[in-house]
Amino acid sequence: MGAVSLSLLAAGCGNDSSVADAAAAKTVSYWLWDANQLPGYEACARQFEKGNPGLKVDISQIGWDDYWTKLTASMIAGTEPDVFTDHITKFAQFADLNVLAPLDELPATKGIKDSDYQPGLAASWVGKDGHRYGSPKDWDTVAMFYNKKLTDAAGVSADTLNSLAWNPDDGGTFEKTLAHLTIDTKGRRGDEPGFDKHNVATYGLATNDAGSADGQTQWSAFAGSAGWSYTDKKAWGTHYNYDDPAFQSTIEWYFGLAEKGYLAPFKEFSRSNGPDIQLGAGKAAIALHGSWMTKTFYGLKGIEARTALTPIGPSGKRATMLNGLADSLTKRAADKPAAQKWVAYLGSEECQKTVGTFGIVFPATKSGTDAAIAAYKKDGIDVTAFTKPVADGTTFPFPITDYAADVAALMNPAMQDVYANGKPASGLTETNSQINLILGQSK
Repeated sequence: MGAVSLSLLAAGCGNDSSVADAAAAKTVSYWLWDANQLPGYEACARQFEKGNPGLKVDISQIGWDDYWTKLTASMIAGTEPDVFTDHITKFAQFADLNVLAPLDELPATKGIKDSDYQPGLAASWVGKDGHRYGSPKDWDTVAMFYNKKLTDAAGVSADTLNSLAWNPDDGGTFEKTLAHLTIDTKGRRGDEPGFDKHNVATYGLATNDAGSADGQTQWSAFAGSAGWSYTDKKAWGTHYNYDDPAFQSTIEWYFGLAEKGYLAPFKEFSRSNGPDIQLGAGKAAIALHGSWMTKTFYGLKGIEARTALTPIGPSGKRATMLNGLADSLTKRAADKPAAQKWVAYLGSEECQKTVGTFGIVFPATKSGTDAAIAAYKKDGIDVTAFTKPVADGTTFPFPITDYAADVAALMNPAMQDVYANGKPASGLTETNSQINLILGQSK
């Protein structure tokens, strides 16, 4: 775990009074997982400290793989940070543990309004009890990254990629394009006679695991554009819909692309061989992924990365998941007044615009988003594929329910069975029944 302490020391720090002042400063501890975002929040901390003499912020950046384990352990041990970056899939768990402070009851944060942020972001952080437990931080959507050299060579234009449509029967123009972009080891494309699906040099679509319970960067955009919803409610659903024929036909078609040779097989994916690596190595022409990966894809050497909108589905519309992170305040914060000031500042226009200028994520406020768009543009990156769905209202929320970890534990092997072992998607009906039985305990 790497910790970065940020404090604004007064000039002449060698004298005794200034040393005493520094020693007496109240410290707010803050945890986040994304190293790429660290510089932006370091800048926010410096601004915060300047505007709040006597307070300083101590930031710890912990990688995603260790973040939640250490955070949960710290909650149990009573050594948790004052403030931390929260994810919607973990929200219910922490709410159930009763370790989060209700922001709407605290002076500095009670004024948070849905209208202050991009639509839908603030509402996701209201618990079943009606209290707010997260201050919107940023948002992300999913789009198609593609290797322009490969699409140009195949005669597939940007306009074509942005107008693709799919359906579960014949795959539509999306599947036809994937087939044309797929090339076997003898140079034959997927739509040409003699194509060998067992010996593929370049797949039309990169793999990104089986997607577990949410399929955020795998199948969620397709299921959403088929008119399907994860649960019976936008937030705090009481049952899942993995038994819906619209969902199962989508999954059958999506993973069936691997059987046809157009989607990289399950065995191709690993932590060290994600969609970005596959695209960068010329092993895939297109990869669905989140906006947080933009700089990674555009930084790949030897390729020209571009983005395109997700395909139009059977519903006649596009769809992409809108996920938003938040900053949460722990109940046992050492200095709650100081910690809530930091939470309020993180959600302020000043901090959000500062984070936006780094061009790593889209901050939750409109001005923060605009700052990020400008930063990306300065780097020659067009992010319309990510921002247009928000402007058009074609997004859907991350599912919020109790027992999210149990849902994932059941869905992960079930989805892998469909992808890796060719099991029929109809088998998800039984998994769905098991999930809803667990959810019934929370009623």
